[in-house]
Amino acid sequence: MNVSSRKKNISTVIILVIILLVPGFLYVALNRMGTNAYVVLPVYGEKVLSGKMNKRMGREIPDTIFHKVSAMPFIDNRGDSVLFMGTDSIISVVHLFYAQDDGLSVALAQNLQKVVERFKNNHTVKFYSISVDPKDSSRELGSFAKQFDAANTGNWTFVGNSTVDLLPFCREQLLIDAMPDPVDSTRFIISPNYVLIDSKHRIRGFYDINLKTEVDRLQDEIKVQLVEEIRNNPLTIEKK
Repeated sequence: MNVSSRKKNISTVIILVIILLVPGFLYVALNRMGTNAYVVLPVYGEKVLSGKMNKRMGREIPDTIFHKVSAMPFIDNRGDSVLFMGTDSIISVVHLFYAQDDGLSVALAQNLQKVVERFKNNHTVKFYSISVDPKDSSRELGSFAKQFDAANTGNWTFVGNSTVDLLPFCREQLLIDAMPDPVDSTRFIISPNYVLIDSKHRIRGFYDINLKTEVDRLQDEIKVQLVEEIRNNPLTIEKK
C-alpha cells in the first residue's frame, strides 16, 4: 500500500469516527448544559438559598426558596367564597380594580377580555379581577362584571374582601405598585399591571396596560408557562 492510499484510509476512518461521535457528544453536552430549546420565564421576588442541594442532570444545584403569593379569602360576584391561591394546579392572571371606576379599572378588564376568550377552554388558566374597594359588595362586583361578555366563560372571577386591608397584600404579596390616594385616605391608587402567577404561586411576569404590546406578550407568556407546567408535571397515561 502506497503512502497516498494509507493517508486516504486514515482520513476516511477519522471522518467516520467524527460522524459517529459528534451527534452523541452534542446530545450529552446539551443535556449537561440544559438545552435552550425551551423558554423559561423569570421568577420575581426575593430568592433565598435553603442550604440544600438538588441533583439535576447529574449536577448538584443549590436549592432556592422563591417568593410565593399567600392564599387570601375573597367573596366573588355571585356571593360565593373563593380562596385565592388555594390550589396548586392552575396558572393565574390577576389585576386590581374599583367597581365604581370607569377609567383604568374598565380599561384593565376590557383589555383582559381577549386573553380570557383565548384561554376559555383551558381550565388550568384562571383570571382574577380583585376589587380593592371595601365598599364593593357582591352586587357591585356583579354589576361591574356584566359589562364584559367574557365574564361568563367560567374562568374569570371578580372578587373582593371588605374585611381586609388589601394595600399590604398588593405590595408584599403581588409585588405591584400601590399607594394611598392623597385625595381620599380610604382608597389607594391601583397598578396598571396584570400579574402572571404559576401553579407554585410564584410570580412569573408583570404586564403594563400602558404599553401597547403588553397584552399580546401576556398571551404569549401564558403559553410559555403552560409548556413549563406540562414539562414539570407530565400527564400519566394509564395503559388499558
